[in-house]
Amino acid sequence: MSPPMEATPDRSTTITVAEALALPALRRGLPEVLAGHEALTRPIRWVHAGEVPNIASLLAGGELLLTTGMGLAHRAEEQRAFIAELAERGVAALVIELGSSLQAIPEALREAAAHAGLPLVALRREVPFVRVTEAIHTELVNRQYGLLREGERIKERLIAVMLDGHGLPELLRTLSDVLGNPVFLQSGGGRMLFHAGGGDDLDAFESAGAQAGIAEPVPMGPGGRPGRLVLLPTRRAPTELDQIALRHAAGIVALALLRAREEDELLARERGNLLAELADGVSSGTQAARQAERMGFRPQGSDLLAVAVVEVPPSPGQVRAALLGDLQRELEGRATPVLCGGRAGEEPLLALTALPGRSTAGGRGAAERAARAERLSAERVAVAERIGDVVARVWSRRRPGTRTIVGVDGPVDWSGAGAALRVAAQTAAAARRLPERPWYDARETELERLLAAVHEDGVLAEFVQRNLGPVLKHDRDHKLALLGTLQALCAHGGHKASAARDLHLHRQALYHRIARIEGLLGVDLSDAAQLTTLDVALRALPYVGERSRR
Repeated sequence: MSPPMEATPDRSTTITVAEALALPALRRGLPEVLAGHEALTRPIRWVHAGEVPNIASLLAGGELLLTTGMGLAHRAEEQRAFIAELAERGVAALVIELGSSLQAIPEALREAAAHAGLPLVALRREVPFVRVTEAIHTELVNRQYGLLREGERIKERLIAVMLDGHGLPELLRTLSDVLGNPVFLQSGGGRMLFHAGGGDDLDAFESAGAQAGIAEPVPMGPGGRPGRLVLLPTRRAPTELDQIALRHAAGIVALALLRAREEDELLARERGNLLAELADGVSSGTQAARQAERMGFRPQGSDLLAVAVVEVPPSPGQVRAALLGDLQRELEGRATPVLCGGRAGEEPLLALTALPGRSTAGGRGAAERAARAERLSAERVAVAERIGDVVARVWSRRRPGTRTIVGVDGPVDWSGAGAALRVAAQTAAAARRLPERPWYDARETELERLLAAVHEDGVLAEFVQRNLGPVLKHDRDHKLALLGTLQALCAHGGHKASAARDLHLHRQALYHRIARIEGLLGVDLSDAAQLTTLDVALRALPYVGERSRR
């Protein structure tokens, strides 16, 4: 255990009016306090010298104002107003040097200062104001430096505790000993994680309320709400040094929390390397299966589902690791064995999950094979929906506002897992241009993956323009849009009655629109080949649109 650290004496970065009057630079002027004796403990933030009548408007509060009285008004009511303005501004004290400009302090000035509780000091001898300013400012800077140095000493001590291999409990106990008060660490949701102090301190903290003591925010991990490190002054009043020490400690506590999560992050990265190498064809299914088993992924059957998640926008590396950890734990908590990971950057997150039940070999009757296929299909959909739901839940908790696109392929065995991961990643990437869904089936997006793969070279844009250009131009220039009619007709394979029901149109109205489209495009929409071409062009529109916005 680390040796105890002696508590640091209270220090302040401020100098009071009384302490300033004791400095040699002011003592040479033989200062005499004429009013405001009870306020001599006021802190001085700065020193200002001036002679103008409206000097109060130039001050921000906390100043020691030096003047010879040259700009002081002669009328008593104006002198009282002058003192009232200084008091309203929060001036620390007024120091007037008697001599050539003013031989004695006017009684109205003294009475007003006494009434306002403003320290009023007369200097019986002349002193250079620049020397007074220099002396007080030097004292302020020295005190600030001393306080920062004490804060650094506490910081070094806390770091030494961590380097000695101790954890958060010993770190917070050391901090509590140094500051002479109990300290508490809360999660972002307000849950008590740890406290250093006695049981009565915990009772006092719980009854004191959320605003008690002094606190510093503590990052609680990527994407999470910051927690709080709180000092509760049950033994002595808090000081400026306490706030500085608490600020240093909050950063060290955050690093300690990060170190506690390192094991999970390393595992997530290692799983990501395994899945990426499998998808890239660097490792075989047999090698990946052995490595996955060492990582704890032991599917009971051989039916695997490949999953890829694309984030828009991508999360930073540490956030991705935390998201993957949450995803892994939540799916396993729902009895869904999973192996998920990801590399840094914008690459998709990858996962393999096992379908429930055991795969059975072929060679049985057609009815049994059909039943197995039906079972696998139902299980595939159920697991994919569960994954889509958990992904949405995890990301909304840690990264609200991020769109997650889930691509799914399979089922496959280990020999086909690499290819399935590639297809899942392509599916998720292609689905960025599609309407949002909980998950996207690779079997239903074959054409979209092809379109996403070829849209960069300009050929796809030319294809869309050649086949849909006149309709697109028509819709830009007219209130009656025809593109939706063409999409409905293609979606129903050219069946006009179904398209009319989908569009809530009478058949004659639909026939009129179809005729208009055929005239614009020079095609026969009853021709299956031409309709298929237009269907492909329509499905290519999202990819061409993205290209044209660049």
